[in-house]
Amino acid sequence: MTVFSATLNQTAFLLLFILVGYVLSKWKFVPDNAQTVLSKLENTFFIPALVLGTFIDNFTTQTITTAWKLLLGSLALAMIAIGLSLLCVRFCSKDKYERNIYTYGLCFSNFGFMGNAVVSALFPHIFLEYLIFTLPLWTLIYLWGVPVLLMGGSAEKQTLGQRAKSFLNPMFAGMLLGVLIGLTNMPVPQFIRSAVAAAGSCMSPVAMLLTGMTIAQFNLREVLNMKGVYLVTALRLLVFPLLFLGAMLVFPMPETFSICAICSLAMPLGLNTIIIPSALGKDTKVASGMALVSHILSCLTIPVIFMLFQYVLM
Repeated sequence: MTVFSATLNQTAFLLLFILVGYVLSKWKFVPDNAQTVLSKLENTFFIPALVLGTFIDNFTTQTITTAWKLLLGSLALAMIAIGLSLLCVRFCSKDKYERNIYTYGLCFSNFGFMGNAVVSALFPHIFLEYLIFTLPLWTLIYLWGVPVLLMGGSAEKQTLGQRAKSFLNPMFAGMLLGVLIGLTNMPVPQFIRSAVAAAGSCMSPVAMLLTGMTIAQFNLREVLNMKGVYLVTALRLLVFPLLFLGAMLVFPMPETFSICAICSLAMPLGLNTIIIPSALGKDTKVASGMALVSHILSCLTIPVIFMLFQYVLM
């Protein structure tokens, strides 16, 4: 029960920050633009700092020789998840827009904010490998998930090159700089290392506060009455991870890949389904229900999945 207890404590810790963010926003303890400000800080400073520090400390020539296996494995797993998602959403809704939202949620969990927080706390020794593992997922998000599923008609005329410009962001800049410093063993002053580490440690609590603030913007009674939300949540939190655990029993897999995979598969539904459509003036009621239900239930399902995962590894 050690893994169950440790994971439960971590997810409960994250859930507490979600609740704090919800209360702060719902009861107007923070200004209306607090969510926007924190989101910009998270995406332009805290996450890039975490990525930068991780690659500086851990990226070596030896890492390159093993990275391709994680990248190929991640891409293969993502393709399987996409195929299953496209099949499953047919039973969740008849509305095309809702199907797109459900498809995105099933294909791409909250492997960024929530996944980074869980992995950095429970498996810090493979956090670099986890970041490498998620690169194909980010690629699919930028090239297909956001422009096709979430933006829809707003991105129909975008060329592949225009979509690729999405990679020009602070997180990838931090990764490339970290790769350069790590490979060359370039000396970095201690005060800069300390600043990067301090900024990176803010990533998890700020991400969870943002989750709570986002959920607080919607009517809970409305979002909790949508049956499709519960079906998609069950698929995301239980069915997909359990299918992977079953595959582990049949096909031998490297431990590092298995940990990275289960950490991404077991996370709740992502928040881009709220953020992107909201910016385009689209309905976000279904997305907010997905975020609320999946993040609350994940506090229990993640420890259970990780406990089963430990038994499969033994």
